[in-house]
Amino acid sequence: MGERLDKFLASQGLGTRKEVGKLIRSGAVLVNGAPQRDPGAKVEPGADQVTAQGKEIRYQEFLTIMLNKPAGVLSATEDRRQKTVLDLLPEGLRRRGLFPAGRLDKDTTGLLLITDDGELAHKMLSPKNHVYKQYRAQLGAPVEEADIQAFAAGVAWEGEQYAPARLWVEQDPRAAFVEIREGRFHQVKRMFQARGKTVLQLKRLKIGGLWLDSTLQEGECRLLTPQEIQAIFH
Repeated sequence: MGERLDKFLASQGLGTRKEVGKLIRSGAVLVNGAPQRDPGAKVEPGADQVTAQGKEIRYQEFLTIMLNKPAGVLSATEDRRQKTVLDLLPEGLRRRGLFPAGRLDKDTTGLLLITDDGELAHKMLSPKNHVYKQYRAQLGAPVEEADIQAFAAGVAWEGEQYAPARLWVEQDPRAAFVEIREGRFHQVKRMFQARGKTVLQLKRLKIGGLWLDSTLQEGECRLLTPQEIQAIFH
């Protein structure tokens, strides 16, 4: 039966249906080597060869999107009263089944992955896979050597025991970097609270071996490449 060409290209992140329709009608899209100017033409994803502006569009069954999350947005699929991270996606990247893989607090910014690949999300979030997440925290008080040692040993807070974590500073002793492999509710903030320190700002920089793209402004996103997805686990 196939899928409409414009819908296929939009699902692969080439733009909105309107944008890819214009691209198709311009003659810039080839299907199996022949120009196809009809946005409604049917293609078989994964079987037909589709190129756009000279670049082959390799079918991806699942989408995984990197978002530079701004503050004030919920890490949720929907909410009746507040904006969610899915509301930030451009039309060309919106499709059923997408969800945030893990969450960031409403006021936390930085790297968040949105996907429709449940297996990938489970693999990334499972503590047994040791996928570390790196954050930068702006604190109300400077980090001391005792804090670094406490994080390395594993901080306890209000009956919860957190796994050992790496804590360090570079130049500013109030700008701390922390790596954790768990993802509990308010975890980084509570770990610092246990040491008598308040987190003023928190930003996630890295998941596994994947860094936040420094060219993305807050609220912007882009598709991950297969190589970048693999980097999460290396």
